[in-house]
Amino acid sequence: MKPGLLFDLDGVILDSMPWHVRAWQEAFGTLGLKVPEEAIYLHEGAIELETARKIFEDQGVEPTPEFFREAFRLQKKIFTEKYRHRVRPFPGVEEELRALKKEGRRLALVTSSHREILNEVLPRSLASLFDFIVTGDQVPRRKPHPDPYLTGLAGLGLTREEALAVENAPAGIRSARSAGLFCIAITTTLSPEHLREADLVVEDHARLFGVLRNGRNL
Repeated sequence: MKPGLLFDLDGVILDSMPWHVRAWQEAFGTLGLKVPEEAIYLHEGAIELETARKIFEDQGVEPTPEFFREAFRLQKKIFTEKYRHRVRPFPGVEEELRALKKEGRRLALVTSSHREILNEVLPRSLASLFDFIVTGDQVPRRKPHPDPYLTGLAGLGLTREEALAVENAPAGIRSARSAGLFCIAITTTLSPEHLREADLVVEDHARLFGVLRNGRNL
């Protein structure tokens, strides 16, 4: 049996990360910080007090829960008002997912985005292809903790040996690996050196879906 597939959203299914990064930079700018673009990409899906403290300490700021609540509020507002309409699926992704579904593959979406953001950026035609969807507000701990992928596995009714994950950022890779999943990383937002914790790194979606069609052992 070919494995079930658990996909990250931003940077894997949707070409959305440049817009999220801009919104984060503007939100932090409003709070008096100038955060480098790469720092945000490196902490994708895990910009919160526990996992991104160094970003702010490098700026001479001691982050507090109140600071992060305000940063999240601003980022969501800026992204929704200015950038969400620019988000598009990567070319060919919907067709490839449909082909995988026709093979009988079980598909899950595992994202740190909250459900309200997901509903605004993910086309219904794409959302309908997933058998189960996990959002950041559904789990007690977000990436890099294993909770999102463990929830995704449970939702698909699969064991870790029966599935694999697709990611594009370090926190997501750690989340998948700590859940016991084989993890493929794609270099849509970061170079391979930042993705070395993955089991396999691919350069583009053509290579990714070639691997997925042929199984995890290719």
